Amino acid sequence: MNTEVIRHMVIFNLKHPTGSQEAEKFLHDGRSILTSIPVVQNFEVFNQVSSKNDYDYGFSMEFSSQADYEAYNEHPLHVKFVQERWLVEVERFLEIDFQVPVSR
Repeated sequence: MNTEVIRHMVIFNLKHPTGSQEAEKFLHDGRSILTSIPVVQNFEVFNQVSSKNDYDYGFSMEFSSQADYEAYNEHPLHVKFVQERWLVEVERFLEIDFQVPVSR
């Protein structure tokens, strides 16, 4: 059976200095809060090492369906994280969503 998952990725810079305690707390709290949303799968946190772009960090996660992705966007924990942390602490970002074919 072939199906597709949605991979949601965001690369970003924080207002905090790279590698600072505040930055590490943001990354830790992001993982903790967002992975507690039941539809989130395969959550990863990345530190940028390429000289080809100037973003410092990345989050990546997958959803089993468009409905799960929409449920994530509307989930109270996600909304609260965006309002109280993302909008306050993120300087700039780029969001990318892919459909990933998966054979099961």
